[in-house]
Amino acid sequence: MDWITHDEDVWFDFRGDSPKQLTPGRYYKGTVDGFADFGVFVDLAPGVTGLLHRSELDRRLESLDWESGDTVFVQVKNVRSNGNIDLGWSIRQSESEFRGARVHDPDGDDDGEEIDNGSADDGPTPVKKTPKGVSTKSRVGNGTDSTGDSGQSASATDGAEAEQSDDGASAATDETSDVGADEASAAADAASDDGDAAVSEEANESDFEFDEAGAGDETEAGDEAEDDADATADTEAPERVTVDSLGDRVGELVRIEGEIVGARQTGGPTIFEVRDETAVVDCAAFVEAGVRAYPEVDEGDLVRLDGEVELRRGELQVETEELTVLADEEADTVEERLEDALSEKARPETVEPLADDGAVAAVTDQLADAAEAIRTAVLQSRPIVVRHAATADGYVAGAAIERAVLPLIREEHARADAEYHFFTRRPLDDPVYGMDAATNDVTRMLQDSERHDEKLPLVVLVGVGGTTDSLDGLGLLGVYGASRVVVDAEAVDTEVVDEASVLVSPSLTDVDAASLSTGALGANLAAAVNADASDDLAHLPAVSYWQDTPQAYADLASEAGYDADRTRELRQAVALEAYYQSYQDKRELITDLLFEDDGGLAGHVSEQFRIKLDDEVETAEANLETREVDGASVAVLDADSYSHRFDFPPTSLLADALHRRADDDRAATVVYSTDELFVRAEGVDVRTAAADAREAVPEGGITAVGIRQNRVEFLSGAREDVVDAVAAAVVDQL
Repeated sequence: MDWITHDEDVWFDFRGDSPKQLTPGRYYKGTVDGFADFGVFVDLAPGVTGLLHRSELDRRLESLDWESGDTVFVQVKNVRSNGNIDLGWSIRQSESEFRGARVHDPDGDDDGEEIDNGSADDGPTPVKKTPKGVSTKSRVGNGTDSTGDSGQSASATDGAEAEQSDDGASAATDETSDVGADEASAAADAASDDGDAAVSEEANESDFEFDEAGAGDETEAGDEAEDDADATADTEAPERVTVDSLGDRVGELVRIEGEIVGARQTGGPTIFEVRDETAVVDCAAFVEAGVRAYPEVDEGDLVRLDGEVELRRGELQVETEELTVLADEEADTVEERLEDALSEKARPETVEPLADDGAVAAVTDQLADAAEAIRTAVLQSRPIVVRHAATADGYVAGAAIERAVLPLIREEHARADAEYHFFTRRPLDDPVYGMDAATNDVTRMLQDSERHDEKLPLVVLVGVGGTTDSLDGLGLLGVYGASRVVVDAEAVDTEVVDEASVLVSPSLTDVDAASLSTGALGANLAAAVNADASDDLAHLPAVSYWQDTPQAYADLASEAGYDADRTRELRQAVALEAYYQSYQDKRELITDLLFEDDGGLAGHVSEQFRIKLDDEVETAEANLETREVDGASVAVLDADSYSHRFDFPPTSLLADALHRRADDDRAATVVYSTDELFVRAEGVDVRTAAADAREAVPEGGITAVGIRQNRVEFLSGAREDVVDAVAAAVVDQL
């Protein structure tokens, strides 16, 4: 076929059901499905969604004037082995700008057929032409005005009322041709229902006249017939079924009752996401292309929906016949049923620690509360945002929760890209959930709520929200009603207790949790969220410890096939990748490292980690200054002068390495730069040290700002005095 050589000149209407059927290089017509920080998701067919990355755009993502449901044109650049589709920007965004259009139907007879300009559907194929109960003459209450300018109502009416002779049939066909085949069919059906009406031109302009068979809309017989039809419909109401049973009911007319958890307008039908006590299903309702069906139905409404179950390109969907918003006792009954089922489904039956760890065993009830909050968010189609430090420990904790939650999202939502819509992991450079991070999250969630009708997210703070440094950020989330789960292995400040919706921390118990890492606690939470993921999580606690790994976790990792050398390589590899593009989740790369790697990837990356860190430590150790402070040895390093501050390793990790590798009797290590320093010493309270140093050097602006990192900020002009004062304050505590 000669048209193959000119793919760049035409757009294609894809009618396949697999990404692998796409042809890279071609331009396809698609529908905007949603937005993310990194780009735009575009549906090329039901179940076939690609990502137009922001780097492919010819403008800033924020300035793109697309909305969900818009018809757009994109180029397929690549289809990856895992099915992900990389899309490219098309400067042509209308059919007229292409030289032609063709069908791409890999399994059909129409593959390669030309499409007449303007004849293709805008967006997904409509599943229903008109919801039940909506006349072709008047669609008031379901998206259009009966007196609108579209011309469809008048044309369909004229065609339906035309005299049923050969000439009349021809006239009806002519008059409805502009409306389209679907409306013509509806008009013909209306004419058939009305009978053989003899209508003159004068009657069309004034009163109707009917023959003895009489079938006018305004006759008594017609009214009685409609009443009889309604009565029959009432007695033959479909059986109420649960969403999880729809797979066995394809082709049947069913009734479901539940909550509208999402509504999006495509180029064709309106898609309502309905959740009952068992699952969520997409329900399509059609008025006309791109017009909102049932505009009175909003997210959060409790509804009764009748429709036919269809299997469209491998995904279940209900073609809506009738949709009713419930009220009063009916609504209360459905709401109670949903709440009971949600609580029962979301609450884990038991919480079994991954290993014998007293600190984890002491917080099983807290873990159950946090797991219930996360599972409830999944069931409510509420986005989940996980915040963690951009460290090996933080990434292990965040990735563990991600590993547990994503299968639940896939199970709950049929959409292939649901896991990108409903779960986000956002690392933090600074392990504090301050106003900068909170403002970022609030801005995004308000934009998503305004633009895409998304619910406010559940924010899970792992190892970054347990201190007073995070109070302002937690408070900002609270102002907007976003739920906050705080998970912290270290001591939590009492002020945080009231700001967190759910709090998990052994510091709230009487047990000694000094040996518990954030990664270990996060992995145990993940196992509580999804017990089926426990085997995948077994090695993660051991990966999170730089030294003195508890034997229980070392044994657990060994049983899973990860010995000490392999967990060390994983830790080093994750630490290196955590540094680069630290604000990105690097979901696929971290997944490959922690769960899919046979050792080759981790071995390669960890070797780079060791080379970079060893070189930096060697230089630093050669320039360490040893100070005697009240009879104690304190090692001090000027990081500005003797380290590459803007390359790996970060200053905090360098301080850790220097203190761990010390072979002398030093009491503390202090690494300082222009206006901050890091303290490494056993059992030191950096807040107390900063307060004591502030009294000694009041002009230094000394403040403890990173409790988890033992970090102190100060004014650069008083640097030398501040370093001396902090070193002295640290030694006083030893």
